[in-house]
Amino acid sequence: MGDDPVLAGFRKSIDNIDAALIHMLAERFRITQAVGEYKAKVTLPPADPDREKRQIARLRSLSEAADLDPEFSEKFLRFIIDEVIRHHEQARDK
Repeated sequence: MGDDPVLAGFRKSIDNIDAALIHMLAERFRITQAVGEYKAKVTLPPADPDREKRQIARLRSLSEAADLDPEFSEKFLRFIIDEVIRHHEQARDK
């Protein structure tokens, strides 16, 4: 099975996509870290529930258009948002 060239081709594509996802997440967190520091400096709250609602609705709509399960997309985004809020709370509490 390890010599199957079709499977190897699929796996190479998956590996490339996984690498791109990691780099995109790293860049997203780099930017949200700067947002957290800015919010702490100007005393804005770590969380923005209205923005979160808009982002989730937007991502659900994009997911439907892309034939991706919107429930999965919402869970994934919620996981990221929760982590960002945690970082923002740490920045605020420094």
